[in-house]
Amino acid sequence: MKFPGLFKVTFWKAVAVALMTAGAIAAVWRFSTGLGPSTNLVDTFPWGIWIGFDILVGVGLAAGGFTIAATVYLFNIERFRPILRPTILTAFLGYLLVIAGLMVDLGRPWAIWHALIYWNPHSVMFEVAWCVMLYTTVLALEFSPVVFERFNLERPLKIIKAITIPLVVLGVILSTLHQSSLGSLFLIIPSRMHPLWYSEIIPFLFIISCVAAGLAMTIFESFLSSRAFGREIEMPLLSELARVIVVVLALYFTVRVQDLITRDALKFAFEINYQSILFAGELVLGVIVPFFLLLSKKIREHRAGLFYSAVLVILGFIAHRINTAITSMEQWPHRMYIPSWQELAVTAGLVAFGFVAFGFVAKYFHVFGHESHHEPSTAKEEAKEEVEGLAVASTK
Repeated sequence: MKFPGLFKVTFWKAVAVALMTAGAIAAVWRFSTGLGPSTNLVDTFPWGIWIGFDILVGVGLAAGGFTIAATVYLFNIERFRPILRPTILTAFLGYLLVIAGLMVDLGRPWAIWHALIYWNPHSVMFEVAWCVMLYTTVLALEFSPVVFERFNLERPLKIIKAITIPLVVLGVILSTLHQSSLGSLFLIIPSRMHPLWYSEIIPFLFIISCVAAGLAMTIFESFLSSRAFGREIEMPLLSELARVIVVVLALYFTVRVQDLITRDALKFAFEINYQSILFAGELVLGVIVPFFLLLSKKIREHRAGLFYSAVLVILGFIAHRINTAITSMEQWPHRMYIPSWQELAVTAGLVAFGFVAFGFVAKYFHVFGHESHHEPSTAKEEAKEEVEGLAVASTK
């Protein structure tokens, strides 16, 4: 199988290779020396950027996969089918990168298989581990028709198409379960978290925010792939997604503020300190500003306006997850966490690999546009016979 242009050197390819190389070196350093010498994590602050960004953000940004899949297959809204495959690809790569980031962050990554054998149904981490493993498998199966079509594997393609609906249902269930469970991880440490981020409804807030971020990521990916591959962008579909984002952002803002009022925690937002400034930036730039931008039909239907509004939603989501996992924790040990260069290098390398992998699959496989009309030979023959029969009947 040939891949024309694969080794053509461009500026962004060189940047990606440099970032992945630095990430690989940092990963080797981490596994050679351990977490202590290679990170700025300590016993009182064990979660850093690998949890806050690589895992919490990565899982959330992949939420567009189950959202668009449910829209097309369960709600039968066929007009969104052209963006289904790239969205599934984004989600699948996102989960693979989450798993890679988790392996680097774990103290004993070689024991990851213990979740398969030693069950602890009372543990939130156990539930998250199983859901991530199962949902990654579901995403692989949902995306497998692209691979089967590329290599003309007709029988497996027919089998996957026959079980698509059950796969999508299972994917929606698994994804919603662990999206909320990631928030449940923080319920056991109310005394360690800043009141602006701790909440008893944090699992619900995680679900709402990931839906908005997943749809925004779909818009972001569509714009980048349109520019990279010279394809026409689906502006009407993306504008519809933006309308949904407006509703989700409004729901998220309302629930978030009402929760702060109920817990008498809103007063902390008006204090002048490190946490309140980051909270204001997260909520204003990541929720309020894009809400009002996307509320305007003119901006929703404008390429630049839609793109930058989606970027703001994504940045607001990233800020919320990092603030939850890092900023909110800094007030307990009274220690500010700054990632080491190894932590930053691994994260940048994983992000770069995600872009490279998406570009490779999108270029050499049938990802964009409607699903391929590739059918098994038997179906083709039946269709041909039907057409010939109609032609004969029309001549009589």
